[in-house]
Amino acid sequence: MSNKYFEILRPGINTTIQDSGRNHMYHEGIAVSGAVDQRNYKLANKLVDNDLNEAVIEFAYQGPLLRLKNNKINFSITGDVIFKIIRKNLKVEDGTCYKNYILEEEDQLDIISTKNTAYGYLSVNGGFKIKKLWNSYSINTKANIGPNNGRKYSKEDKIFLKDSNFKKIREIKLDYSESVDNIIRIIKGTNFDYFSTKAQNQFLNEKFSVTKLADRMGIRLNGCKLENIVTTNIKSEGLVRGVIQVPADGDPIIMLSDHGTIGGYPKIGVVISADLDRVGQLTPGSTISFKEVSLEEAQNIFKAYIEDTNKYLNENNK
Repeated sequence: MSNKYFEILRPGINTTIQDSGRNHMYHEGIAVSGAVDQRNYKLANKLVDNDLNEAVIEFAYQGPLLRLKNNKINFSITGDVIFKIIRKNLKVEDGTCYKNYILEEEDQLDIISTKNTAYGYLSVNGGFKIKKLWNSYSINTKANIGPNNGRKYSKEDKIFLKDSNFKKIREIKLDYSESVDNIIRIIKGTNFDYFSTKAQNQFLNEKFSVTKLADRMGIRLNGCKLENIVTTNIKSEGLVRGVIQVPADGDPIIMLSDHGTIGGYPKIGVVISADLDRVGQLTPGSTISFKEVSLEEAQNIFKAYIEDTNKYLNENNK
């Protein structure tokens, strides 16, 4: 059996392999990484009948142009994405997200761009032929960890697929759309009291815009400067995904999947788990505001998020 692989004709802006991440290596100073949008990651695998923790291709803004070599595959794309299938006879088909397709040998998949979000996901039935590092396939380009020597994919790279005979799976299309709610719910951070009453009120009542300084590590915001009345330099301590740090310039930074494991800036808040996918999908120029909720409310909202996710994961099941 010949090895199946994608030939990369155009790499896209930030094309990597991701999964659910390395949740067990934090104490060793290794970031969790994993897909920025965990719901879309799992939905991509559901659509091609994969284990929900199988690796996928994550891309940002402009995606890759891929040519399939040897055999054929089932694939799906999730997110708010524009893509086309270019058949080997040069017939062009417009693609629809949250639906599975068959790609034949020598067909091309042109993932043109995301629309109103940052990240999209490409899944393939059976997954990719890559090695795990510390029990995860995720690539962290900041630390050069993971497959492909820990770097994003480049033109003429090959992404190999697991060896298996093609088996057509049943057609699935999910009725799913991205949330457009830009109110981000938070709980107070451990250093909330480091900030003046004015800054606390600004944080919870004013709007902030997403700057161009946004990647898998974090998102820097711009808006009113948050005044720290204690100190802007604290002893470094552990960070979590979604924590909001405020450096000396007063502009908040929201930590994402590839964030460092420790940080020394005061933490004014933490994005609740149920809103992390939406935060990760914010694009430069987006405007957001923060709303405080209690820990109990955050737990209940997360339960609802899990139930909602499971509803889509169980959709079309026989």
